[in-house]
Amino acid sequence: MTRPDTNQVLLIGYGNPARRDDGLGPALAEAVSAMQLEGVTVDADYQLHVENAAEAAPYEVVVFADAHTSCTEPFVFERLEPKAEVSFTSHSVSPQAVLGMAHELFSSRVRGYLLGIRGHAFEGFGEELSPRARTNLAAATEYLETVLRNRSFDDAITGTDTGSALKRT
Repeated sequence: MTRPDTNQVLLIGYGNPARRDDGLGPALAEAVSAMQLEGVTVDADYQLHVENAAEAAPYEVVVFADAHTSCTEPFVFERLEPKAEVSFTSHSVSPQAVLGMAHELFSSRVRGYLLGIRGHAFEGFGEELSPRARTNLAAATEYLETVLRNRSFDDAITGTDTGSALKRT
């Protein structure tokens, strides 16, 4: 496994863009990718998979970005602790489980953070974000750009939300 240079960051934006505000994670990934920030690799997917542990393992930091159903607007940014989950499916795993597998299976010490962006419209199908979600996405994008440029992850933590209300589809 090739290890990126130190101070490298992986951003994984996940969610289903065809389910309205559930597409906030991929929309953030697209916005950050367009910035072409040095030392930042961006990925987007519908959900997290076991394979993301191998992807995250060589990095110093991984930021998981997803839609959130109940955090204080516009977003929450929190530190994650690795978690060994006894069971997981091929359908989806949590960000904490991805970190746990990266640590356990690949002897990684990647630090993990969650950026949960407050969404409002999750019912039905459509690729457009709700107006409030677009506003929250803009705020989260600006905030994360500063964090990524300064590498100020621990200083950027906004609260103690547990991530339990992340939208899972």
